[in-house]
Amino acid sequence: MAPHVTLREVTDSDLPDFFRHMSDPESNRMAAFTAKDPTDRAAFDAHWVRIRASDAVTRTVLADGVVVGHAAVYGPAEEREVTYCIDRGYWGRGIATAALLALLELVPKRPLAARTAADNAGSIRVLEKCGFTVIGNDRGFANARGAEIDELLLILTR
Repeated sequence: MAPHVTLREVTDSDLPDFFRHMSDPESNRMAAFTAKDPTDRAAFDAHWVRIRASDAVTRTVLADGVVVGHAAVYGPAEEREVTYCIDRGYWGRGIATAALLALLELVPKRPLAARTAADNAGSIRVLEKCGFTVIGNDRGFANARGAEIDELLLILTR
């Protein structure tokens, strides 16, 4: 049975969980485009101070009441993008899709963009299930892989 997924405002008590999710080596390899040093807690904390002070719509993702990640819409109005991070222990349960769909209801203005490593089949599937379509390719340096890799550019217009 799929877990019940909800979103709520980010609280200080969520940050240790986010740090654990975002510093997981396998999660970083899959996400590819990560912090230079995902184990640097001071950099992580500074990053979250900036996020929480910005106009980004950032929410904590809960599965059956447990903090399992976060999802956000961020960036300038004409270039808004989505992002999400789900604890690897919860992958493959539909949580990212449910969380992103809920976030898209909170942020109805379109278009919204997304980027993902071209080999991240799970993230591509989540984005496509939420209505995003591939509109192009790019290459970028992926800190988590220490190399330039292919990425897909996606857009949601509806």
